[in-house]
Amino acid sequence: MAIQAGDKLPSVDLFYKDDQGVHKINSDELFQGKKVVLFALPGAFTPTCSAAHLPGFVVHSDELFARGVDRIVCLSVNDAHVMQAWGEANNVDDKIMMIADGNCEFTRAVGLELDRTEGGMGMRSQRYAMVVDDGVVSLLQVEAPAKFEVSSAEAILEKL
Repeated sequence: MAIQAGDKLPSVDLFYKDDQGVHKINSDELFQGKKVVLFALPGAFTPTCSAAHLPGFVVHSDELFARGVDRIVCLSVNDAHVMQAWGEANNVDDKIMMIADGNCEFTRAVGLELDRTEGGMGMRSQRYAMVVDDGVVSLLQVEAPAKFEVSSAEAILEKL
């Protein structure tokens, strides 16, 4: 069963890359004591993810921060190298933390995995966005298959 509003996020190791290399970060550390908008998507450099989902959060990041968000996290079942390159290609700078869930552990733990093996992509994340307050989900917006309506930056701004 998928995680729901009111649930605490699972404790899982995730990864990110910066100029010093690849780093492990536990989800507890990522969310503890912060208001975080986490948006997840099927894959870096994929059509809707690259054309709309990530760019929308880049464009609206200042508005999200102005509404009390401490951190914006983009999560995908990709490796840290790909996530960093995708972030650079989309000029995320320090606005969005590009987090790799390469082993699909976080995605499985929250029950939002998506089987894309038919298309050669393996297990991925469903498209969703959530607001997390100190490790507890306060809002979860999961997209219907092949849709992009409720997890956009604009949709999250309307709920904040």
